[in-house]
Amino acid sequence: MSASSAPQALARPPYDPELDTLLANSPLPTAITPEMIEPLRAAPFTAPIEEVLSTRNLNHTVVTVPGPDGDLTASVFTPRRKSAPGAGIYFLHGGGMVIGDRFTGIENILDAAEEHHAVVVSLDYRLAPEHPDPAPVEDAYAGFVWTAAHAADLGIDPDRLLLAGTSAGGGLAAGVALLARDRQGPAAMAQLLMSPMLDDRDETVSSRQYSGSGSWSRESNDTGWNALLGERRRSKAVSVYAAPARATDLSELPPAFIDVGSAEVFRDEDVAYASRLWASGVQAELHVWAGGFHIFDGAAPHAALSVAALQARTAWVRRTLGDRS
Repeated sequence: MSASSAPQALARPPYDPELDTLLANSPLPTAITPEMIEPLRAAPFTAPIEEVLSTRNLNHTVVTVPGPDGDLTASVFTPRRKSAPGAGIYFLHGGGMVIGDRFTGIENILDAAEEHHAVVVSLDYRLAPEHPDPAPVEDAYAGFVWTAAHAADLGIDPDRLLLAGTSAGGGLAAGVALLARDRQGPAAMAQLLMSPMLDDRDETVSSRQYSGSGSWSRESNDTGWNALLGERRRSKAVSVYAAPARATDLSELPPAFIDVGSAEVFRDEDVAYASRLWASGVQAELHVWAGGFHIFDGAAPHAALSVAALQARTAWVRRTLGDRS
């Protein structure tokens, strides 16, 4: 094949220069395969929770939450010297539906808890492929229902419960919001969706642009969705609660904050979800960070782009939760 007839690489937005350097030196694989799931689960991605809490004025309690198929484990983080009921944050961790635990990516959520004197509940939902859909989203919903039902005991004002999630957890949070609406369950005051994983179909431009590249490539995304959905993936049998991008009715959902990098697989599905929320009459704030790879703010919190992204997110949380705590 001549050079002129060789297939051209798909054009794509470049990574932010500062983040590009960090990404190039990352020890993580570009493509996560099914065989990597178990080794990655054993890898220490986050600092021990004792270390995370050592600089924070928070108490940590482990609780048991009744799930749809047995007990689940959750952590409750409560500000010390808390008296009156205040805001609550129900958090769902990331990890592509296959890795991670209730402490993964929780640092910024705990920062918000301290600022707003809020209680955080973070759940260990079951992971695929051992527990495929609907296990993760049903676990996530059960934990949300438990949190709302125990709000008084936890020190949470039930009218000020924020639903939050990162990556896979962001997709689960969006699914929980849909379930709560459709089952007439507890209502979140808002949903904080950080680079949410929403669409199993991988039909967007951005899902093709970041094949073989980034912190969560198209290939890694295939591994996560295949583990969750198996042969149902991309078929009409996939539930809107598992893949919220498939939902045709987004009306009457809580206001949303959505942020995502311009240089990642989830860019287009997240932008489309925000647009469809607006079309359904739901308020949403959308940020697309130029040159950001997936969860760049967690991987490189001190990078200039990460600082800007965290400031915007913090400002939204501040406006949403207010100063009543």
